Formats: sequence, structure tokens, C-alpha cells
Amino acid sequence: MLAPNYVPEAHHTLIAELAGTLESSSLHWLSGYFAGIAQARQPAREAVAAPPLSVAAAPATDAAQRLTILYGSQTGNAKRLATQLYEQVQAQGLEARLVRADQYKTKELKDEQLLYVVMSTQGDGDAPDDSIAWVEFVLGKRAPKLPRLKYAVLGLGDSSYPSFCGISQKVDARLAELGAQRLQDAGTADLDIDTVAGPWQTKALEQAREALKPGGAAAPQATVTPLHPQAEKFTRDRPFQAEVLLNQPITGRDSDRDVRHIELSLEGSNLQYEPGDALGVWPVQDDTLVARILETTGLNAADTVDHQGTQRPLGEWLGRYRELTVLTRPFLTALAERAQQASLNELLKPEAREQLAAYLGSHQLIDALRQWPSRWSGPELVAALRPLTPRLYSIASSTAVSEDEVHLTLGHVAFEQDGESRWGVASHFLSERAEGETVPVFIEENSRFRLPADPARDIIMIGAGTGVAPFRAFVQARAEAGADGRNWLFFGNPHFTSDFLYQTEWQQALKDGSLNRIDLAFSRDQGDKVYVQHKLLEQGADVYDWIQAGAHVYVCGDANRMARDVNAALLEIARDQGGLDEEGARQWLDDLSAQGRYARDVY
Repeated sequence: MLAPNYVPEAHHTLIAELAGTLESSSLHWLSGYFAGIAQARQPAREAVAAPPLSVAAAPATDAAQRLTILYGSQTGNAKRLATQLYEQVQAQGLEARLVRADQYKTKELKDEQLLYVVMSTQGDGDAPDDSIAWVEFVLGKRAPKLPRLKYAVLGLGDSSYPSFCGISQKVDARLAELGAQRLQDAGTADLDIDTVAGPWQTKALEQAREALKPGGAAAPQATVTPLHPQAEKFTRDRPFQAEVLLNQPITGRDSDRDVRHIELSLEGSNLQYEPGDALGVWPVQDDTLVARILETTGLNAADTVDHQGTQRPLGEWLGRYRELTVLTRPFLTALAERAQQASLNELLKPEAREQLAAYLGSHQLIDALRQWPSRWSGPELVAALRPLTPRLYSIASSTAVSEDEVHLTLGHVAFEQDGESRWGVASHFLSERAEGETVPVFIEENSRFRLPADPARDIIMIGAGTGVAPFRAFVQARAEAGADGRNWLFFGNPHFTSDFLYQTEWQQALKDGSLNRIDLAFSRDQGDKVYVQHKLLEQGADVYDWIQAGAHVYVCGDANRMARDVNAALLEIARDQGGLDEEGARQWLDDLSAQGRYARDVY
């Protein structure tokens, strides 16, 4: 029997060669990395006793010698950047911890001496769901004075909204107001995240090296270890080419919506997911749209364009690496410098923010180029356009049923403008894929949108339109696991006959008992519009009883309308059924969120 620390002799030379090329800080990092791999490979009986390793615990280290990286993320980008920074800091042999905002103990803030905050802004100025309580604490009266704290903030947002990176800027200003020392200006990253995030991270890493001493003889622990190590093979930056198995419309002929059920093969990828996770898709622009933009600008697709040291034909830049359907304020600003049009200059004035928001929401790049003609070179156009980013879709399947497949519920965004077709880049790309073609994909974990660990807990699922997708996965998983808890679905769409997504599946689920209740809101089948929030209020007494008995509540869909209205309905139910005042109702809902019993996947 081999000794526990046995290493085959054939590996000794390789290990010695590797060690000889690395500095001590890198060797410290590698020891922690290999320790993490070893822990992940422990036998199942040992692994069961180990705590989950997806979020770092605080090392037993004096706060003066430790960096805390706190993140708040809605779609995973802030988490990704925070994790990257954490790994870079650990590779330097420095003490650090990585903490999601809702797992941070606010009483520790007064003792922090080095804090980096990476936080997205949800919609037009809202905090991501996992950061609401932390942000309220920092902005509120209970926040402590922080004269010893040094900090830096990186914000992620969308410049299409007037309150661009609003939450991160509020946090940055508030920390300074509390007496903390700002190490660098707050980063405000648009959807082309890495343009701002990269330099911010580089500077943050330099500042961490200056502020902290490298760790001693004890190697840093690998506190972030993938739950499924093999899944790292295919990532956001190295996607898997998934074959299309099915691309099927699931709305009726009379519907004014084109919703698809898409099934993709993950066979051979080792990608794994859980109900509640999202699938990231890297789209490609439609050739027709690329041709229209080239014609409008008078540029040649074959011309080589050098952008930041990378050379590609202009047609390839536009087709695979640049946003063409999303119009942004930064692009309009660059356009205004060239077009010199009074109407465009007026639109960009601060007092015209509402008109600008309306224009950005109703027009695309091609419309602006045609409305305000101007001269561009290939490099100028590529530099002015936002990099193309992946789109995330809630997964509509459970591996307990679909095994090596992943299913999506896709709403094809398409409309007519000035006699021409317009579309959303990713939904159009996916809807046009035929069976046998491939799609570049990756898994985006959503640990805040998970089924209860206790299968006896009831769940209430609230979704409108394609927001029903994760609940199909939830019901599949609970049925296969034989969960004892009850399942209640609230679903809404315009029409019963044409827009009842997965109708036969829900009917079968009711019949076999895997779905216990369903309430439907078809908004345009009667004179008065009826939405899911109205159905919630109708069933308010039962909804409140379920929640008070321990049920988990899930909301998926549009953040700006449906999710806000559902939130308001839940507060009204708390007041009417629980006899709470306004403040008490809000505290009740905040407590549910803090317990992980009120989770939202909104966009």
C-alpha cells in the first residue's frame, strides 16, 4: 500500500523543474491551489463533511494584514471580476478573503483596513439582489466611522440607463464620507467591462501589494474551489460548441410573439449545472445587418483594422466582436463629434435624459448612422463601438431529466422599423440556428436562485413570459428527487390560446402531482388587464400562509415592471394578511431575502 504522501518518482523531475522557474509567492499560491484540488478529490464520505467551497470564509488573520474583496452581482459579471482579483492577490502570497455582500457581517466593517468593492447596478440605479441589505447598511445611519479604512470601488453598469453605475458611485461617496481613504477613483465599467475593469484591477493589485505583507511560511488556503473542477475546461472565455438538437416554436400562430424551445447537447463538455443557473451564449451578428452598416458608412469589409494591437478584417470585427443592435450614449457622443448636427447635440444635453433614454430604447445603431450621416474610418468605428458581450438565459431543464442536454425558453426579439427588420442579436442568432448547427456556450452559476436544501419546503414560483423557464427546471428536479414540498406556479402572458408556454407539461404536472397549484394571468383575454401580481393578491391569504409556514418565493422575468409589481404585491399581502405597517412589511420581505427565501432572477 502506498504511503499517503507518495508521489511517483517519474514526477520528481517535472516538479523540480517547475519549482525552479517560480518565485516564492507563486509557490505559495500553487500549494494552496493543489490543496484545493486534493480536497475536491476526497472520497464522497469525507467530502460530505466538508463545507461548500464556492464562497471564501474569512481567514484567521488580523484585519490589518488582510484584504477583503466584497462583491454584489446580479448576472455573474461582478462575481467573475471579484474572483479574478482574489486569485491574483492570492498568487502574490497576500492574505485575502472573497465575500458576497449578503454573507458579509456588517459588524466587521468598523475593523476593516483594506476593502475592495465590486458591484453591479441593476436597472436604473438599483442594487443587485444580493447587495440590498449591505448597501442599505452602508448608506444608513448605523454605518460606523471608518478612519482606518483604505478602499476602492469598481462599478458595473449600462450607460443606456440614466443612473449609470449609480449604486457603486453612491457606495464610493459614502465610504469617503465615513472617513475612509479612497485609493483610486471609482471604476465605472459599461457593458464592455474589461476596458475599465482591466486597468482598475491592475492598479488595485499594485495597491494591495503595497498595503499588505506577503504571507509567512503557511501557504494561503485555496478558499475558492470550483464545485465541479472539470467544468472549468469550458468557460466564458473558452466556450463549448453545443449542437442544436431542437429549435421549436411554442407560441401559437395567432401570437404576436415568437417564443422558442431550444435544446442543446452538452455531451463531451463536462459542463454541469443546477436548476436556477444560466446559460451564457456568445452570439454572431447577422450578415444582413453587417452589410447595411458597411453600406451606410461606405467602408470595406475586407479592410484590415488594427485595434489595440489586434488585427482583423473590418467585417469580422463587426460580425463577431462588436455590438451592432444596442445603441449607447458613448457611441452617440462619438457620432456627435463627427456629424455636427444640432438635433443630436440637443439629445445629448443633461436636461434631455428622458428623451435620450427613449431614443436609445427604440433605435439601433443603423438608425443613428442614417439619421446623422458622418465620415468614419474602420479603426474609428471599431473603437467607438462597444465590444460584443455574451447573453445569459435562464436554464429551462434539469439534468435529472435531460442529462447531457440544456434547454432554453427563448423570446425572439424582432420588429419592423422604417420598412426594415430589426432584432436582438442573441435571440435572433439562436432562433436562426438549425438542428445540427452549433452554438458557443458556457454555464453561469446563480447560487442565489437555488431550490431549498430541504425538499420538504414548499415553493412559490412567479414568472411571466419566458420568465417561466427556470421553474420548468425546478419542477423537473423536485419531481425526480421525490421532494415532499408543494409547488405553486403563478404564470402570466397575453393570451391563453396562443401564449400558454409549456401548457401540456403543466397540465401533466398537475395531474401527476409534481405541480400542486397553478394560477394563470392572461392579460389580454378580458377587458381589464390581469397580471401575475393581481393573481398573487387574489390568493393573498394562502400565499401568506405558505410563506409563514416556510415556503420559498422565486420571481423570474422583467426587472423594471413585473418584478417591481410583484414586490409591491408581496408587501401589500404582508400588510393585509399579516397586519404589518409599511416598515414592518419591508422588514418582513428583507428578512425573507436574507434567509434566501425570496430570490429573484430578473433582467
